[in-house]
Amino acid sequence: MSRSSAGPRAGTVPASPTRTEQPSRHRWWILAVIGVAQLMVVLDATIVNIALPSAQHDLGFSNADRQWIVTAYSLAFGSLLLLGGRIADLFGRKITFLVGLVGFASASALGGAAGSFTVLVIARAAQGLFGALLAPSALSLLTTTFTDARERARAFGVYGAIAGAGGAIGLLLGGVLTEHLTWRWTLYVNLAFAVVAFVGGALLLRRAARDKTATLDLPGTVLVSTGLFGLVYGFSKAESHGWGALATWGWLTAGTVLLAAFTWWQTRAAHPLLPLRVLLDRNRGASFVAVLISGAGMFGVFLFLTYYMQQSLGYTPIRTGLAFLPMVAGLMVSSTTATAALIPRLGPKPVVPLGMGIAAAGLAWMTGLDLQSTYAAHIMPPLVVTGLGIGLVLAPAMSLATSGVDAQDAGVASAAVNTMQQIGGSIGTALLNTLAASAATDYLAGKDPRDPAVIGHAALQSYSTAYWWSAGFFIAGLIISAVLYRRGAIAGDDGTPSAVHM
Repeated sequence: MSRSSAGPRAGTVPASPTRTEQPSRHRWWILAVIGVAQLMVVLDATIVNIALPSAQHDLGFSNADRQWIVTAYSLAFGSLLLLGGRIADLFGRKITFLVGLVGFASASALGGAAGSFTVLVIARAAQGLFGALLAPSALSLLTTTFTDARERARAFGVYGAIAGAGGAIGLLLGGVLTEHLTWRWTLYVNLAFAVVAFVGGALLLRRAARDKTATLDLPGTVLVSTGLFGLVYGFSKAESHGWGALATWGWLTAGTVLLAAFTWWQTRAAHPLLPLRVLLDRNRGASFVAVLISGAGMFGVFLFLTYYMQQSLGYTPIRTGLAFLPMVAGLMVSSTTATAALIPRLGPKPVVPLGMGIAAAGLAWMTGLDLQSTYAAHIMPPLVVTGLGIGLVLAPAMSLATSGVDAQDAGVASAAVNTMQQIGGSIGTALLNTLAASAATDYLAGKDPRDPAVIGHAALQSYSTAYWWSAGFFIAGLIISAVLYRRGAIAGDDGTPSAVHM
């Protein structure tokens, strides 16, 4: 094994930060501000889900239209993230962060006051648009604020825990607000998060120098935004139209072709939207894949276990949210342990694959849940195991995916991480929903669909199928991450991260 001896090494933070990158004495308060903003964005992907039945009853939209309350957010968010990351790099991370907060809060207020289905969908799309500004600027601010290796590891442990636990917190908060207030407060609550983060950001964040000569890559922006839109929209069509429908394959094919064209264009653009140097480091590339796969697999927990507890076991929304808290605790413990202790000593090669394997084991364990399962004996143990596994994957992968990028690429690298998680979640949702629905249909074949016992067991069959496939995602992630990550510890003797090359 040999270490690079000169220049910034692959997978490292530059050894000599510029003046604007010197550690801030308020950096831990900055972490709190960024954490609040990130929590708002992440929990919004699930907080509205529990409120959907109430919103549907209030506004009178159909079951077919219901999916667009969720999809409008993910389409705008996923397809515009890379543009948001580059805007943060070109126009300043602080101003982009603050504009994203104001826009997200305004869109949330519009959605909370919506008097029609159309206004609610527009508001959700606007949330996604401003979230695409907010999320990458938040992560890049974290990357440039914490330049000490050990502090950066702890900061990313906290950030990764928020990113992983935000979905579960959203379920709990959504249940509390829906039961005790109205569904509208699942949107209004964002104003409180936004005000705290905006005041903190305005006071604590520093303006960083930007390259005034650089320009936006407009052709790249159009190609990647429409390509990601095609993929996400195609997978959402698979849920309602099936995988064999022209509407599904047409969008998926168009999205794939556009993304291939985007990759080709990035090798020729004067100011590429996503410089390929960001992706080509081996550890960084492996981390992007790990985030993508974990995003897809996590939905097997949040989505289908929520249905199982509410529809099969009769849990209330609040009780369902509370049931996820042990998983959140396990995720936070393992994510902070991984980034602060395991990765610096062992490197990602053993840690991330181990997390993938543990998460797969937890999901496989869940396939045994039935109508007689109790929480303490049957649900909580695999939930905790799954949370421990996801924590070992998500925080290290998010940290390594943004480690060592040049300051001018920090925003777009952060956007790429969020894009991977969002696209992974969208793909996972569509694929698992389709597979689960097919499993339930197959179970009902030749049986009485009016028999409550038959209906209950058909639902169990669909959930079990989703858990098995989610476990399969993590097994694939185990293999891929074990192959791609470099061997060796990340932390050097001087305390700065360093990749060890084979």
